[in-house]
Amino acid sequence: MIEVTKISKSFDDIKAIDNVNARIEEGHVFGLVGTNGAGKSTFMRMLSGVLKPEAGEILIDGEPVYDNPASKEKIFYISDDQFFFKSGTPEDMVRLYRTCYPAFDREKWKDLTGKFGLDKSRKVNTFSKGMKKQLSVICGVCSGAKYLLCDETFDGLDPVMRQAVKALFIREIDERGLTPVIASHNLRELEDICEYVGLLHRGGILLEKDIDDMKLNIHKLQCVIREEEMLQKIRRSLDVVSVDNRGSLYTVTVRGEKEGIIEFMELLNPVFYELLPLSLEEIFISETEVKGYDVKALLF
Repeated sequence: MIEVTKISKSFDDIKAIDNVNARIEEGHVFGLVGTNGAGKSTFMRMLSGVLKPEAGEILIDGEPVYDNPASKEKIFYISDDQFFFKSGTPEDMVRLYRTCYPAFDREKWKDLTGKFGLDKSRKVNTFSKGMKKQLSVICGVCSGAKYLLCDETFDGLDPVMRQAVKALFIREIDERGLTPVIASHNLRELEDICEYVGLLHRGGILLEKDIDDMKLNIHKLQCVIREEEMLQKIRRSLDVVSVDNRGSLYTVTVRGEKEGIIEFMELLNPVFYELLPLSLEEIFISETEVKGYDVKALLF
């Protein structure tokens, strides 16, 4: 398990991470989503032990990660801005990683590079962005590391390869309890694989929840409202997050249990209403709007 307790990190006068707490359970996919400049990459670098928090602590299975080789063997970090030796080949990368990860599975690596169609003797700097991401994922999976930290790993992969990588993660979770931690701007990519999500905004985590629980407690209510009094009743009686409308058709984002919302709307008896689940992207927008990051204010 990864335990993050009240960590902070600044770069000169920029507060990249501010008093963040998180708990990442083993054997599950944890998604880290956030606004631009929210501190996702800084957070991932601290989890991997590359950066040292100015305050707080990060424990990997109860041990500190920074300046601790034993803990770092449990972590494989795939950065968004990848680095490879200028004239290095995939074979060269394997030789390097085997010095850092004693449990590196070379046979699995040969099998996966073959299935992904990667030439093991070709120079990596001639690979496309997507091929480099594939190579990094394969090396991470074969390293034997318990925690795989992925910073925008799906960026650059075509749809087929994205599904292949997700399937690979799921297989490794089932077989050996791999714990992928995936930071991404693309919420739709995370929705079908992540079980838990942390929402990072302006250096702090707004929430850290099970995705299914999040969807159970926030809903999109669409209804036809022709009287202002009916809208006011909805505002007074329900936990309203946001309201939007096109003519008499209103879309209201509300928190609460589905049964209670339906019971209230039946009593209100509007011309039409339906209750819809929110996507992860819609939940992200709703939660950040509450904290002052309003997309409408940015666009209009």
